Amino acid sequence: MGIEDVLDRIRETVKGIVPKTIEIINIEFEGPLLIIYTKQIEEFAENSDIVRQLAQTLRKRIAIRPDPSILMDIDEAKAEIEKIIPDEAGLTDVFFDVDAGEATIEAMAPGLAIGKYGVILNDIKKHIGWAPRVVRTPPIPSKTVKDIRRYMRSKTLAKDRKALLRKIGRKIHREIGENENWVRITALGGFREVGRSSSLLTTRNSKILVDCGINVGNENFPYINLPEVLPLESIDAVVVTHAHLDHCGLVPLLYKYGYDGPVYCTLPTRDLMSLLQLDYLKVATADGKKIPYESLYIRETVKHCIPLRYGDTTDISPDVRLTLHNAGHILGSSIAHFHIGDGLHNVAFTGDIKYEKTWLFNPAMNKFPRIETLVMESTYGGYQDFQPSRIEASDQLKDIVQRTLSKKGNVVIPVFAVGRSQEVMIVLERLIRSGEIPETPIYLDGMIWEATAIHTAYPEYLNTYLRNMIFQKNENPFLSEVFNRVDSSEMRKKILSDPEPCIVLATAGMLNGGPVMEYIKAWVSDQKNTLVFVGYQAEGTLGRRLQNGLEELQFSEKGKTIAVSVKMNMETVDGFSGHSDRRQLLNYIYHMEPRVERVITVHGENLKCIDLASTLHKKYGLETKAPLNLETIRLR
Repeated sequence: MGIEDVLDRIRETVKGIVPKTIEIINIEFEGPLLIIYTKQIEEFAENSDIVRQLAQTLRKRIAIRPDPSILMDIDEAKAEIEKIIPDEAGLTDVFFDVDAGEATIEAMAPGLAIGKYGVILNDIKKHIGWAPRVVRTPPIPSKTVKDIRRYMRSKTLAKDRKALLRKIGRKIHREIGENENWVRITALGGFREVGRSSSLLTTRNSKILVDCGINVGNENFPYINLPEVLPLESIDAVVVTHAHLDHCGLVPLLYKYGYDGPVYCTLPTRDLMSLLQLDYLKVATADGKKIPYESLYIRETVKHCIPLRYGDTTDISPDVRLTLHNAGHILGSSIAHFHIGDGLHNVAFTGDIKYEKTWLFNPAMNKFPRIETLVMESTYGGYQDFQPSRIEASDQLKDIVQRTLSKKGNVVIPVFAVGRSQEVMIVLERLIRSGEIPETPIYLDGMIWEATAIHTAYPEYLNTYLRNMIFQKNENPFLSEVFNRVDSSEMRKKILSDPEPCIVLATAGMLNGGPVMEYIKAWVSDQKNTLVFVGYQAEGTLGRRLQNGLEELQFSEKGKTIAVSVKMNMETVDGFSGHSDRRQLLNYIYHMEPRVERVITVHGENLKCIDLASTLHKKYGLETKAPLNLETIRLR
């Protein structure tokens, strides 16, 4: 049966369920959704039982959309909204989700934009046809978020994306035969190593690529040139667990070499991924390295993104359904759960997880309807990998800062722009506000400010306490006056020559380039200063070598190599890590519901993957594996 036959059968079913008073204009697959277009959108809204009955009968995710003929032109609709919203509401932006027929209105005072009993929203809907939605303006404007929203609402892209979603939808919902079913995982990268994470999940009918990262330290790529992967056009979907480059850095390369399918991730992951990929190209170009793709392929990635919320279950191929769950690692990070076939097998990929409530996020989810196989990170899975609690980490950082400032020294904290930097900011702000450390200027260098702005654009992904603190109590730690954005090389030079002590948070987290190196060069030879590691330092990076006691650094300056003695204090505060330590990983498995049958350990150095797999087998009697890159494991 062809896809048109499938749609004809669906149209007949819809006709039998929907009242004759409602005119159905069109029915079409768009991405993972079955879209029903109508001019009587209000009648559907007033009778949710119709949609529920349709979803249960058709066993599809249904979305009811207004027929495009009743929607006002985007530019005209924006002008109309600006005219209707009262000035005192503080309108800051309007952006349109063409896929959903929705207009999102950002306002400083959302209640005034909605109006009493929703009267203003109703007036807007009556005039423009689009479904209006009001959200609070993020306290820190994000250029990345604004640029992506502007790009997504462009008229040219809207037309291209509609065609793209229909093409994807028809591929997802194609008919498949009833032959022998099987499930396999092929290790493409990040197995018994940290970096270039990538796995291929294969069934008889589908190929799903889970992550496609790059090892930035040595430019190692995952094995996406294997016969099992090629041609790239044969891949049904790419799923990105989170925005760190070792998981998403090479996704744009797929589009350069022929992939034209969807990328599934959360909205924050889409935006942060774009930010980090663009920065990766910028840094690589500045260092004279050959870039693997151009920025236009980052735009292609954004164009092909299908954002999902936590808990939404979505068809991504004829026999695979995807659900994303909170991973607790960074903003929007996800555990990707795949339901394969009609109950054939359930496998989840943790990506990077934190099984502990942090200052930013709730702990990683480990309750699933069904799960047989878990592919789990092992970054800190080694026998001695036990981290202090967040409170202990805060106290340790406080002591380090106090000691350094008392000697009139500077504190440099290399951070990943996303995740660790925001947690350290929260802790430092609290310590200064409570008087536990002296009031000292804190400088944010690199992408930290922009990454923090993206955090404020998606407050629903932060933990409950932080959301309430920001939006109910109007106490936003990210807006504290102690933070100063370093926005130019001139400002950086001024900081470096200032005799007064300060605290600097700067990228990159493993000292593999970035602005942090300017502070290291200037301050590494002075024993009054302190370098504080708060994140994982991969094998082979400068950060790891300094942790291990490197005594001399070599810098290139004006074509000459200069050797500098390392006298700066080196401190490590493990409790800030966004990765679970050994105890948390074991507890994650122990408390998992239902009990998992098989665990595959990944994303850890060789011995740590093996050690964790061995312990899980002995402790819980599970089948465990620690495969190498290029191995394939049959799950069913």
